Amino acid sequence: MSQGTLLYAQSGGVTAVINATAAAVIGEARARKVKVLAARNGILGALREDLIDTSRETAATIAALAHTPGGAFGSCRYKLKSLDEDRSRYERLLEVFKAHDVRWFLYNGGNDSADTALKVSQLAKAFGYPLSCIGVPKTIDNDLAVTDASPGFGSAAKYTAVSVREAALDVAAMADTSTRVFVYEAMGRHAGWLAASAGLAGEGPDEAPHIILLPERAYDEARFLARVKDVVDRVGYCVVVASEGIQTADGKFVADAGGGKDSFGHTQLGGVASQLAARVKDALGFKVHWALPDYLQRSARHIASKTDWEQAQAVGKAAVQFALKSQNAVMPVIVRTSDAPYRWKIEAAPLTRVANHEKKLPAGFIRKDGFGITERARSYLQPLIRGEAPLPYGRDGLPRYVQLKNVGVAKKLPAWEG
Repeated sequence: MSQGTLLYAQSGGVTAVINATAAAVIGEARARKVKVLAARNGILGALREDLIDTSRETAATIAALAHTPGGAFGSCRYKLKSLDEDRSRYERLLEVFKAHDVRWFLYNGGNDSADTALKVSQLAKAFGYPLSCIGVPKTIDNDLAVTDASPGFGSAAKYTAVSVREAALDVAAMADTSTRVFVYEAMGRHAGWLAASAGLAGEGPDEAPHIILLPERAYDEARFLARVKDVVDRVGYCVVVASEGIQTADGKFVADAGGGKDSFGHTQLGGVASQLAARVKDALGFKVHWALPDYLQRSARHIASKTDWEQAQAVGKAAVQFALKSQNAVMPVIVRTSDAPYRWKIEAAPLTRVANHEKKLPAGFIRKDGFGITERARSYLQPLIRGEAPLPYGRDGLPRYVQLKNVGVAKKLPAWEG
C-alpha cells in the first residue's frame, strides 16, 4: 500500500457492537499493511493529539474486541460547529493529521459525527491536503438516514424486546394481588425506533406491551390513562413502553430532567417512566412498578443480535475499503434487498445525504390508535434482532471481555489550548 496512516475515532454514546466495527477496521487495515491509530476519547483525542497505536495490540486481542462492549478507545460527546464558527478546531485537526501522516479518517458515530466527517473533508479539500473521510454508522436510536439500520440498534432492540417479554411474565404472575401496571422506559429522543422494537415482545392485543408511547405521536394524558384502565380491566394488568422523548402537543418533553443541555445541544432527558408511573398510581390507584434501563440498553453485549453484530463488522471492513480506494465524504450503509428471507448488502452513500437528516418512525409503522406497531413495522424490525452473537464465558460464569493497552504515540505538536 501507499504510505499513510489511518485514524479511527469513536463518537457519542457507544453500543454493544461498536467495538466489533473497530475490530473490523483494524483487521482489514492490517491485512492491507496500513497502520491504524485511534483517537483517545473520540474527536477530543484527535484535537489533543492523544493518539493510540493499535499495532501494539495482538491479533488475538483485536479479535476479542469484536465481542467486547463499550468503546475500547474512549468516546466523547463533543460537537464541532460550522467551519466558520469552529475553523480553528478544524485547522487543528488538519495539523494533527499532517503531523502523523493521516491520509484516511474514519469517524464512527451518528448524525453529528457524519456532519463532522463531512466538514473535515471539505476543509482538507480547501487546503489541498489528500485525505479520505469516511463516516462509519453507529447509533442505537436507528435514526441515521439512508442506511436500512444503524449498527447498534439491532442489539438494543433485542435487549428491549426480551426484557419487556420477561418482565411481562413477572407482572402477569403478580397482578392479582400486587403490581397491575409496569412502565418501561426506552431511549429515543425524537425517533421511536427502540420503543417500537418492544412491540416484538408480543403479537396479540392482549400480549405485552399493551401500550407503546412514541415521540412521533403527541402524548395525551387523558387518552393514556383511559387506555391503561381499559387494558387492566380486560387483561388484568398492563405493560407500558414509553420512549424517553415523548412530548405533549405543545412540544414539551414529558421527561425533561431539568438538567439543561448536553454538549450536542440536546435537552437532558430521563425519568419519563417514573412520571408516568406516578400519574397512573395517583389517577387510577393501581400499584405500579417502573424501570429505567438506560445504559443497559446499549451495553448488553450478552444478548446482542447476530444480525447487528455482523452488520457492525461489515460497515467497518467496508469503511477501510472505501477509504483505501480514495472515496471521500461517504458512509458505508446497509441496503436491505429482501425481507423474507432477510438479505442485505453494503453500499457507499454520500455524507451529504446522511449528515443532519433524521430518520423517524414512518407513519405506516405506527398503529392507527398510536399505541402500538403495525405488521409492516414488525416485518422491518424482526430480522434485525435475529440470531445470537458468539460470546466466550470464563469459569467465573462471566463473559470474557478484553481490555486494551491503548499505548499512546509520541506527540509532535504544541499542546492544544482549545
